[in-house]
Amino acid sequence: MTKNDRANFGSKLGVILASAGSAVGLGNIWRFPYETGNHGGAAFILIYLACVLILGIPIMVSEFLIGRHSRANTAGAYQKLAPGTHWRWVGRMGVLAGFLILSYYSVVAGWTLEFIGEAVTDNFAGKTAADYIQTFDSFSSSSWRPVIWLILFLLATHFIIVKGVEKGIEKSAKIMMPMLFILLIILAACSISLPGSGAGLEFLLKPEWDKVNANVFLSAMGQAFFSLSLGMGCLCTYASYFKKDTNLTKTAFSVSIIDTFVAILAGLIIFPAAFSVGIQPDAGPSLIFITLPNVFQQAFSGIPLLAYIFSVMFYVLLAVAALTSTISMHEVVTAYLHEEFHLSRKRAASIVTGGCMFLGILCSLSLGVGRDYTIFGLNLFNLFDFVTAKIMLPLGGLCISIFTGWYLNKKIVWEEVSNNGTLKVTFYKVLIFILKFIAPIAISLIFIKELGFLKL
Repeated sequence: MTKNDRANFGSKLGVILASAGSAVGLGNIWRFPYETGNHGGAAFILIYLACVLILGIPIMVSEFLIGRHSRANTAGAYQKLAPGTHWRWVGRMGVLAGFLILSYYSVVAGWTLEFIGEAVTDNFAGKTAADYIQTFDSFSSSSWRPVIWLILFLLATHFIIVKGVEKGIEKSAKIMMPMLFILLIILAACSISLPGSGAGLEFLLKPEWDKVNANVFLSAMGQAFFSLSLGMGCLCTYASYFKKDTNLTKTAFSVSIIDTFVAILAGLIIFPAAFSVGIQPDAGPSLIFITLPNVFQQAFSGIPLLAYIFSVMFYVLLAVAALTSTISMHEVVTAYLHEEFHLSRKRAASIVTGGCMFLGILCSLSLGVGRDYTIFGLNLFNLFDFVTAKIMLPLGGLCISIFTGWYLNKKIVWEEVSNNGTLKVTFYKVLIFILKFIAPIAISLIFIKELGFLKL
């Protein structure tokens, strides 16, 4: 495939929705409310928004301009922009990160399908809190049920990827992202209408500045970084399909706004519902699979039909959010194999799907029958999570900011950000300053904190 016949997104809306779909995922639904719940409510949200503006958007613009200028997959991009240098390993690390994350993320994505089934068959009704814990532990440690669901989820992702950029990725984003917004708004409205939900709204919207410390700032930076899917090559790969008239800065702002909007709406679903039944929403990943089924049943105990509908819609929402993310991660690796090894798109996608199924099954089994087999004290699922989230992604983001801020020819940066001088870019010097100094320092702090070397 030459530079001229490379696939493109067909519309500006497709660009924004596909890029936003890459950023929006399960982390928006459970991690954002969890971080907010642990770090002072609205105070955390305001700091998070500042981090998105100061840190997230500049790095996203960097990924966009690297991808669009090179018109290549994330590994090929660095080879084109920095031939004969070690920068190529930044792109390759992004490809590997995408592959590893897709492998274990598909396990959790598969859980959403199981819980859709549980909700549809009304298996949540009449259970105690202990029953929800037992149900989840029994399912997640099972040898075969989680495996079936992760295979089905990867096959759904594979089907969309094989369709191509415009007919697969863009078309699916135009369907799933509006569906996700509608579900979020309906669920948020239902949650806010619950008796006693005011306490949850107050927690979410009233800043508690006395709880703010250095840890809150670092957590907000980390959430902004991971929520926007920076550092794994997804946005760089998608940007390689952008047309030359795409406004990179405007797209980055749009994606950040959508991503933040989804996260805050998730808070409007979870906090009012949890507070209405006296449950603190700070349970981490177990929040969505153990705590929330209990919350929904208690919150709508007087109207069983509403509890049923709410539960079904919520887990459909999770599945849609997960699918938009698995598509982008799959595309990172598929594009790499397709272009670097000159494989057909279908064959490249099949290799990725097959490889992720193999590793995903091992990750799933490591939570059950294989839990006693550990590496550095971690089962395979947790090992993949640690290596990617705490090492590869922060390191990737750090390298991206340094590459754009210090190494890349500033003529290229200017041409891409201004669309060859056709756009007025008043913040260009600020962008470069952030990429040179602010972003590397901030990401380095996140990096050493996540590794446990920084205690505040």
